Parts: sequence; structure tokens; C-alpha cells
Amino acid sequence: MKILITGGAGFIGSHLAERLLGEGHEVHVIDNLSTGRLENIETFKDKPKFHFTIGSVLNRELMEKMVSGCDQVYHLAAAVGVKYIIENPLLSLKTNIVGTDNVLELCNKYKAKALITSTSEIYGKSDKVPFAEQDDRLLGSTHISRWGYSCSKAIDEFMALAFFREKKLPVVIVRCFNTVGPRQTGQYGMVLPKFIKAALLDQPIVVYGNGEQTRCFADVSDVVDAFIKLMSTPECCGEIFNVGTIESISITELAQKVKTMCNSKSRIEYMSYADAFEEGFEDMMNRMPDLTKINQFIGYAPNFKLDDIITRMIQYYEN
Repeated sequence: MKILITGGAGFIGSHLAERLLGEGHEVHVIDNLSTGRLENIETFKDKPKFHFTIGSVLNRELMEKMVSGCDQVYHLAAAVGVKYIIENPLLSLKTNIVGTDNVLELCNKYKAKALITSTSEIYGKSDKVPFAEQDDRLLGSTHISRWGYSCSKAIDEFMALAFFREKKLPVVIVRCFNTVGPRQTGQYGMVLPKFIKAALLDQPIVVYGNGEQTRCFADVSDVVDAFIKLMSTPECCGEIFNVGTIESISITELAQKVKTMCNSKSRIEYMSYADAFEEGFEDMMNRMPDLTKINQFIGYAPNFKLDDIITRMIQYYEN
């Protein structure tokens, strides 16, 4: 097939591109390199079936050229990372909403199947754990920047479902939970690569808040596998799926584990959310996906445990 990946020079997008190339597909990537990196595609950028364009999903004319003739579009281009979103609120909203509208309109025009990536931020600060796809959402004040991101991705989902219902566009929606692995950067607030890089350099490992908040970290390989299986299963069209793992750990425990596995002399320090991000910043204490639905549809079960993931990431950053 001819497949387009928006945001394909990003962390997840580059792994997806590499996997699809390995399956023999012709892969086109568009990325504006705001958070994506050329290094992510270095090992396969010269393959004859790989095509890379620097550009934005906000450029409608360019996107029309990219989507036309494609069989599938994986839409991963979005503002990513809490730090980036807070520092670039307007661009984040426009990228997520206008960019996704462009993708859906053009996929409908050219009859391309679409996968829209959403986020666990959709659930807001709900304390109903694990989060199931049909659960209600609980959000904070519009004065808090991060909730704008959650709302923008919810609009993406509403638009995708509307295109499915009104236009019969084949589209799948995935909500990613803390995807990690090689090539991920801590530059935009991603906790695991930040911890590992600090530990390898014997620098302080900085935990935000009290460190009691829990997260579930899924390996990018498992997530990419899920994307491809969801797109190849017709029954998944018009549906929303959580993608992640249910292996939970507190952020303090994560810092201690990384320190031990890196044989590091780093100190573990704590910083308030207000100092790290902005006054009034709110975080969710626990975040865990209910994976019942995706298991029922495609038999999804993650293969990688957290220790395996951290080992792979340590090796990547050491090299």
C-alpha cells in the first residue's frame, strides 16, 4: 500500500514508518520537525520506498498533495509533551484541531482509511481507574493550559466519529497511554527519558509533585503493532481504543528503579508543579487503561515489561 504518516519523524511515527517499510509498503512522511527529529529516520531515510517532506498539517495545499493517492493515513502529528503544550498553547490547539480537520476532510475526499491518535489526557482528572473508552471525562478550569490539550483531542475524536457516521469514512481512534522506548526525548517533559539521561550523567533525578502519582508505560513496539492491527481489522472502524499497558508504578518508584538500573549516583529531588510548569497546574494521580476492548477486537496484549523497556532505553542512550 501507499501509506502517509503525519508526524512521521517523531518518536512513535518513526517506529511506525520503519515497521511499515519492513512490511513492504511505500511510506510517505510529513513532519514540521517542531518535536520530530531527522535522527529518528536516519537509519531508513535512504530506502527507495521512503519519502520525507518537511511541512505542516496546517498547510492544506501541501496536505492535499500528500493524501491524494494514499490507501491509508496514520495521523500522529500533534503537539506533544506537557511542557511544550504549556509553552505553545495557541499553536498546540491549532495543530490538533485544524490539522486533524484537514486530514479527515482529505481522507474523505480521496477515500483513504485513517487512524487518528488521541490521548489518555482525554479522561482528565477522573479518579475512576482503570479508564474505559466509554467513561465520562472530568476536566479542570479553562485557566489551566493542559485542559485545552485534552479538549482539542476530544474535538479530534468528535470530528472523526462524525466523518464515520455521516460520510462513512473508515477511521479508527486510538488513545495512547505513556508510550516510551528508544528515540524518545525528554526535551518536552517525557518523564522516563529525562530520568534515564539524568541517571546516566549522575545528575539529579527531578520528580514533580510528591511522586505518588502512578503511570503505566507501554513499549513503542507494542503500540505500533496495535496501530497496524487496528487498521487491518475492518470491525475497528468507527471505534475508540485505549492502547498501553496495565503495569503500574509510582513516579518515585520509577526514579528509584532507573537509578538502580543505571548504577547511578544521582540524587532524587522533588519540585512543585508550580515551579515546573505553571501556577495552578493540575495532574492526575493515577492513570491506567482498561484494555478489555482492544483485546476483544484484535487480541492485543503488551509483550514488553517495564524492566525490559528501561534496559532497551538505557542501551539506546548509552550508544
